[in-house]
Amino acid sequence: MEDTSTRSEPDGPDEGAVEEGSGDPDVPSPNGADADDDLAELRDRVDDEYDFDDFGPADMARMSAEEWDAAFDPDTWITGPRLLDRVEAELKSRIARREVFGLLERVREDGEERVLVYSDEGYAIVRPSGEVSGRGTVLRDVEPLVALAAMEEHDVADPPDDWSLPHPDTVPEGSGEFGNLMIQVVAAVQVIAGVALLGASFLTDLDSIVGPAMGSVFLLVGLFLFAMVANARLSDRFRSEEYRDRLRALREAEERPEFVPVDGEVLNEETEDR
Repeated sequence: MEDTSTRSEPDGPDEGAVEEGSGDPDVPSPNGADADDDLAELRDRVDDEYDFDDFGPADMARMSAEEWDAAFDPDTWITGPRLLDRVEAELKSRIARREVFGLLERVREDGEERVLVYSDEGYAIVRPSGEVSGRGTVLRDVEPLVALAAMEEHDVADPPDDWSLPHPDTVPEGSGEFGNLMIQVVAAVQVIAGVALLGASFLTDLDSIVGPAMGSVFLLVGLFLFAMVANARLSDRFRSEEYRDRLRALREAEERPEFVPVDGEVLNEETEDR
């Protein structure tokens, strides 16, 4: 009779191999759990670091590819005509607030609707897929707006009725007049105090340099403030004139600039009444 007391059982599967996972769907993958935790941590960090209610070109430029993928889930992006509607509404609101300088058109080219924004210096074209192309400051302004409009969580406000760029004749000469007036008042007080101290020092013949020194300081500060106000007013005037010239160039142009590669049908009336 065969002695079975010392016979070993057949070798079973390696326990370490089972723990590592050999395709068994009931065994969770530690690497997958770690990846989910890392993604959740990255999303929390992105939410803390970036303000998506005021997301701009500077934020978009410093956001890494990993942060972008974590913040904007491609499976939940809005695309198609709804995206174009949201982009158009967002751009109208930004143009009304003077945050974007350009003319807005909804065009159809090659059987596809697109949103076109252009100025005298650049342009941006938004396609239903969310692809944005163009050049210049207009492109840098539009790219983050498209990203926001593609997010379901982002609420697009209704634009005002009068959202288009202003008429050149309605642009004021400058801004901040109240602030300039306050600085002028302070400057006048400084000049008067300086003159008074200098006059008192000479009339009373005080044997001290404190009075003349303080009077000179007050006088110089007052003159500096007056010069600063004059420079601010001159700069505002130049900026306003440059803005009016750009508006006139856009309104007086009979067609789009040559660098805009769009020759499609206009679906809105925004550029017909300039």
